[in-house]
Amino acid sequence: IRPDWRLAKVLLTLATKNTDSLIGGVQQVLLNEGIELVDSTLLLKPLLATAGAMTKRKPDSDERRDIEYGRRIANALASLDLGQSVAIADRACVALEAMEGTDAMLRRAASLVEGRRLTLVKASSRRRHLLFDVPVIGPGTIDTMIATGTTAVAVDAGRTLMLEREELQN
Repeated sequence: IRPDWRLAKVLLTLATKNTDSLIGGVQQVLLNEGIELVDSTLLLKPLLATAGAMTKRKPDSDERRDIEYGRRIANALASLDLGQSVAIADRACVALEAMEGTDAMLRRAASLVEGRRLTLVKASSRRRHLLFDVPVIGPGTIDTMIATGTTAVAVDAGRTLMLEREELQN
């Protein structure tokens, strides 16, 4: 990407170049132009995850323990604006998501666990708003989960978009 003068100015003023800083800088430029951003899920509320199990199969006891452990790790990661997802195997964090994305992180995790099953935990940033960087689960995520031996996924209710929900729930 070759930045124009506005983006170059924003980039030069940022102390860090993480998601919150970058998009926050762009948000400020837009605000200066009189453009106010709104919740990016404003028209997508029906696609947000609901509380509780969203599939016929509920997590088993081992998966529930992995989810509980993974939530602590994923929330810490999200609070640092480093990533949204973790791969857990038997209460051990096998992989943390960074810029590579969830699918690449799961493939990397699968290469490390020698066939043991994985649990995926996604967390949204603890910021109050959902202006940007909203976690998403879609059919592609499920395909990668199947390919990597990931048997359960946990997400934040009301803060994660579930694309093609009917397909995901089957």
